[in-house]
Amino acid sequence: MRVVRFGILSAALLLAPAATAADNAAIKEKAAVCSGCHGENGISQTENIPSLAGQPDQFLQWQLVFFRAGARKNEQMQPIVEQMTNEDIRNFGAYFSQLAPPKGGEDSDPDLSKKGAQVAVGRRCASCHTDNYAGTKAVARLAGQRQEYLVKALHDYKAGQRIGNGVAAMVDVAYRMSDEEITAVSHYLAHLK
Repeated sequence: MRVVRFGILSAALLLAPAATAADNAAIKEKAAVCSGCHGENGISQTENIPSLAGQPDQFLQWQLVFFRAGARKNEQMQPIVEQMTNEDIRNFGAYFSQLAPPKGGEDSDPDLSKKGAQVAVGRRCASCHTDNYAGTKAVARLAGQRQEYLVKALHDYKAGQRIGNGVAAMVDVAYRMSDEEITAVSHYLAHLK
């Protein structure tokens, strides 16, 4: 019964109209708290902390809902999201989705990127994350994301430690990946421009 109520509440939250957060000074002020970890303009400079800029609105909202409900756990995020209202979650999703996404940096290992591209094709990553890996709706943007964060996320999925929308697909994909494949695909995606 709890899962059904969570699903109904989550669906209602995500179907509500999104705020025009980019023009709202109050949401920009609230989002400033996020910059301590997620970086100025949502582009992380901190190891194992994802960039939020350019992530799809719906994806960001779902992640905040998962954190708030305790389905995703993180010591730093829990106290922040516990205070968020549904309107805050909608506003944060809209705000960060409208920021310019991170650009992949200079590729220091093109051979590793080539291997990573082969892994991405072989694992059919584009079937969910789109051909340019920009994500869509409730599916994460991977292009330009921090490399070590992508490695961590794939290892978390592989170990069954991370849940969320599409978790069955991600667990299945990550479970079958070797450490070398995880490193290669993460390198490739982090350096996509």
